[in-house]
Amino acid sequence: MSTISTIAANSVALARGGTVRAFERTVSDHGAGPLVRAQVRTLQVNLGKLCNMACHHCHVDAGPKRTEIMQRDVAERIIALLSRHPGIDTVDFTGGAPELNPDFRWLVTEARRLGRRVIDRCNLTVFFEPGLADLPAFLAAHEVEVVASLPCYSAANVEKQRGKGAFDKSIQALLLLNDLGYGRPGSRLKLNLVYNPGGASLPPAQHILEAQYKDELARLFGIEFHDLFTITNLPIKRFAEALLRAGALEGYMSLLVRHFNPATVGELMCRSLVSVGWDGQLYDCDFNQMLELPLGAGERSVWSADPFAELERAHIATGGHCYGCTAGAGSSCGGALR
Repeated sequence: MSTISTIAANSVALARGGTVRAFERTVSDHGAGPLVRAQVRTLQVNLGKLCNMACHHCHVDAGPKRTEIMQRDVAERIIALLSRHPGIDTVDFTGGAPELNPDFRWLVTEARRLGRRVIDRCNLTVFFEPGLADLPAFLAAHEVEVVASLPCYSAANVEKQRGKGAFDKSIQALLLLNDLGYGRPGSRLKLNLVYNPGGASLPPAQHILEAQYKDELARLFGIEFHDLFTITNLPIKRFAEALLRAGALEGYMSLLVRHFNPATVGELMCRSLVSVGWDGQLYDCDFNQMLELPLGAGERSVWSADPFAELERAHIATGGHCYGCTAGAGSSCGGALR
């Protein structure tokens, strides 16, 4: 783990008094703990850190030069485990750009064959990579839910986070998805968008921003989608490094601590989710995976005898970065919690 990530994960400055306080102590002080897992319902699978983009807010530190990618034997083991655990009803594929993994389509097909809901966390621009022109049609044919990153409905804000040309490609991709039936009212093809703040701030109210997105995207481009998820930028990896360079890391951590909301703790995604790394290691959430913070229940991988059997009621590993999921209205891979 880099020094910067260690600082961001473990050093939490309280807004008043400057005292450093562990996340678990804060949860306990508010009578909201202990933080333990209920039944595992979602398997979030990171297919690798390879990506066609290198976004400024990326907590994975993904990019075109990353070589970490899930191998076929790990992918096959995940499908075998799914077949043995019918209570896991959702498989959430992420990356990097998960679609760049050679086994992405095989995994989707097999997970759908097992009757699981499948989510593809898509950056949209990946549709225009060589050999992927038929990807939108593949997703539609398998009724894969697309959760697409679109930091704003204006080109300037998107390109500030994601690079030149990203906005135009994203709009083209959304129009392609709409043409296939994604995002239309009443459609089984779910299209949800993701908003991340452009800097060191909390997201605005999700329902208000969703209405603005729908109005602007419909007015400007005729684009429709189902829901907007607002996700707080967690101070790890690339975003933490940017904050540190700007001298804003301590202030951002203080902002998160100051806005801790105990009402979000019961809804945290780590209570029902297990994160699978590209190498098959298991984590309590995707953010812990990026910090290489082992399961609170003890280290496990997909190769463990029965890796999910003893996770219910098990302790969840936490750190200072967890304030990002509990600040304000809360944050999860499914958007605001309250």
